[in-house]
Amino acid sequence: MALFDSLRFQVAAVVTFYMAAALIAVLNNSPDLPLLFLLLQLLIAVVLLHVSAAVYEKIKIPKFDLQVAKKLVPVVSVNIIGLVFNTLCLRDVEASFFQIARGLVLPLTIAVSSLHTRSNPSGMVLMAAVIVTTGFMIGVAPSSSLPLTAIPSNISLFYGVLSSLFIAFHAVLIKKSLPYCNNSTIELAWWTNVGSAIMILPFVLLQGEPSTFYALLQSDTWHWKVFFSGSLVTGFFGFLLCVAGLLSIKITSPITHMFSSAARSVLQTTLGVWIFNDVLTTNRAASISVILGGTMLYTWIKSTEVQSHARYPSQRADIEKNTESERRNEKS
Repeated sequence: MALFDSLRFQVAAVVTFYMAAALIAVLNNSPDLPLLFLLLQLLIAVVLLHVSAAVYEKIKIPKFDLQVAKKLVPVVSVNIIGLVFNTLCLRDVEASFFQIARGLVLPLTIAVSSLHTRSNPSGMVLMAAVIVTTGFMIGVAPSSSLPLTAIPSNISLFYGVLSSLFIAFHAVLIKKSLPYCNNSTIELAWWTNVGSAIMILPFVLLQGEPSTFYALLQSDTWHWKVFFSGSLVTGFFGFLLCVAGLLSIKITSPITHMFSSAARSVLQTTLGVWIFNDVLTTNRAASISVILGGTMLYTWIKSTEVQSHARYPSQRADIEKNTESERRNEKS
């Protein structure tokens, strides 16, 4: 029981850390120069990892290994694609709708995890997924109470759905990728940030964002200090977010990691309405409530399963052993 309580404390600490880091990183995101801004966050995270390794001897930066790099291409590729779609969605919509646009994270993560493990989710898990999907449909339904300026475009919704899908893929791939990095979240964080920066650089150039950045520097109306200070702040908390997200999946599971992401959505929405005066209609409030309700139901279901496994591990082993013996007797 003490072991279970210790694990539960670890999970609570990791989820809290992830929520706090993600909250600050997202709310400080900038709508200008999205890919360049994202590239700066990745580079700052790499620098901070090296600084951390220089200060704290237990933090080890991996040596570049081409074979390891090849094995990590899938997780790095999925990570940067998800980050790009997430940034584009966040740039185009309000905080309240951003949570709805990415509301399919739970159902998609359940689907991807089930396909990956070749297992069928329980009826209760499917019910939770259906509830969340219903909440998503409520949120994207047309509403006459929305002002024209607050109506999201179809492309922003498309970005949100794709972001949810790649978050699901990424959460599953992390578990598979950790052994290539000696089961070290720090090493995986280094590979992820370095690889993502290399992959996104060509797109930054193709989009012409360096030229846009130079033009903005020449403008008297653009506050470059805000951009740079914002980049430093979000780069720092983006670094925490990266490490916390990987640690969350290592200690818990892809789904629990997803729950921590969904749970802080309520905090983001509340602060978005309070600080940025985002529009929060009855439809949107109902949608977020239903999505959160389905997510909490899922978490309760998984928590019950974990407690059951922790309390009766020997009984389960005996049942499996007896079942196997019966099968052998039938064959003989």
